[in-house]
Amino acid sequence: MTQPTDLRGEHLRTALPLAASGVPVLPLRAGKVPFGNCRRCADNACGGRPNMKNAGPCACPGPCHGWAAATTDPDVILSGVWRRAWARATAVAYHPGGAWLTVVDLDNTDAITWARENLPATQTVPTTRGEHWVYLGPMRSVNAVRPGVDIKSTMAYARWLGPGTGTMTGLPEAVRALAVKQPSPVQPAPHGLTVPAGAGGEECRHRTPAYLERGIAMAEQRITEATSGIHATVYRTFLAVLSTHGRCGCLTDAHMARLFTAAQAKGESPRHCTDAWTNARTALGM
Repeated sequence: MTQPTDLRGEHLRTALPLAASGVPVLPLRAGKVPFGNCRRCADNACGGRPNMKNAGPCACPGPCHGWAAATTDPDVILSGVWRRAWARATAVAYHPGGAWLTVVDLDNTDAITWARENLPATQTVPTTRGEHWVYLGPMRSVNAVRPGVDIKSTMAYARWLGPGTGTMTGLPEAVRALAVKQPSPVQPAPHGLTVPAGAGGEECRHRTPAYLERGIAMAEQRITEATSGIHATVYRTFLAVLSTHGRCGCLTDAHMARLFTAAQAKGESPRHCTDAWTNARTALGM
């Protein structure tokens, strides 16, 4: 007798190997959306912290708060609350930024044509209406960077549709540039440095690129020379960098990538780097 398809088992058979490879996963319900908040967090009773822009991973017992619930922990994935969610799930999603990835979501044929003409080739995954182009490296997630094009990386989730085809390439500046809002024409800053407006609207104190470069180099050296307490060193270094350089807008994804590379060379995982950076921003109210 043929047994009915066990969708829960199918999704778990997909999710567990992904988690074991370092890709944070979460179940999606009908409509390709995350599960609603658990009873403890219903009606924003928890204060909404895991839903805040810069919050860290969800600490709830179930797959609560969207992307923040994504995990690589098999004990969590197989826990009773999560098993009930998998039983109702219609798909598996993952947190690209937590896996050190960026997904360029191309929603139609026009967007695909534009990508082929303007972006470096990389791993490609077919979707219902278009394609996911997957690059190695995280960045800020932004929707509608151009018609039919979304960027999904940190603080976002993407549906897992398979490994795709082609060779994954490093995140190019052409993709990073899509997330940068073009500023109004301004007079160049001293020494030719164009200073972007920071989230906090603070005046830039750097004056020259050398000040920021020296700060990043010192941070890289501090991480590299650490002989113990690597987790704490990475967090404190990220906190110091953001405190000094993170409010005026001069700190870029390229600087963040340098710090993440130094941390990973000391054995830190991409997920821990992302968490440490996010927690440092949260601590500073950024």
